[in-house]
Amino acid sequence: MKKNTKILRSDILNKTYNYIYSNLEHQITLDELSFINSVSKYHYHRIIKEETNSTVFSLVTTIRLQKAANLLLTNTDSTISEIASSCGYISHSSFIKAFKNRYHYTPTKWRDGAYKKFSKELLKAFPSSRDFSNIEPEIKVCEAIKCAYIRHKGYNNEIKKTWQKLKAITYEKNITNYREIALYHDNPTIIPLKECSYVACIEVSNDFKTLSTFEIPKSLCAVFYLKGEYGDLLNFIRYAYHFWLPNSGYEVKTTPPYVIYKKNLFTEETKEFELNLYIPITVAY
Repeated sequence: MKKNTKILRSDILNKTYNYIYSNLEHQITLDELSFINSVSKYHYHRIIKEETNSTVFSLVTTIRLQKAANLLLTNTDSTISEIASSCGYISHSSFIKAFKNRYHYTPTKWRDGAYKKFSKELLKAFPSSRDFSNIEPEIKVCEAIKCAYIRHKGYNNEIKKTWQKLKAITYEKNITNYREIALYHDNPTIIPLKECSYVACIEVSNDFKTLSTFEIPKSLCAVFYLKGEYGDLLNFIRYAYHFWLPNSGYEVKTTPPYVIYKKNLFTEETKEFELNLYIPITVAY
């Protein structure tokens, strides 16, 4: 595949994810998605199928349900119908059916605690007895960040190869003094790790042209500082979403969380990481 074709496909995938996450409450059609990407419906559908191994409809549905699963945990003042509507479901019954088919529980049972069993099973390979309850976030407005990126499917040690490629590009293009950022489109504590979409990023200037770019939007965030080893971040994300957020007085937005590394275990010869985790939030009224 030619370099320009790869960049074009990355741009299409990025525009697609951004549009879906920004318009979850609306009905999203193939016509809209192909239009914003300036390609035919046939060509667009083929690209999405080849890049994600999923149809456009399945991709939208998966993102809707993943966000609903998150919101059921964190947005405790919202009714199930309100959450269903915010994720694009017009019919309450169709939402319940789709959610149960995806997560094996009804939204009510999920909210009542079934998510803990589901999450524990997903993270059984990363047992942890660490107590995170003493870690409190700073609540602040975080400015927009322009990023160049490479996507990686799955949360696993293969992420290191993606980071190595990104680092090689920075070396060849003489890019220095940048921040390393990871974007989590999917919550890895309630989504099978092999299905998670992980995005390795570096902060770049507005005139950067070498790789596909996107912007992390300006947002109010809960910012957690964390040090640990591989697996600790997954368990901390579970703590933040399952325990801190439901009792915090804040609700999560549909925009994805991200981390900014101080020490990146995927790019340095170390088993430890040091980072800030940013969770976009809004005040619960």
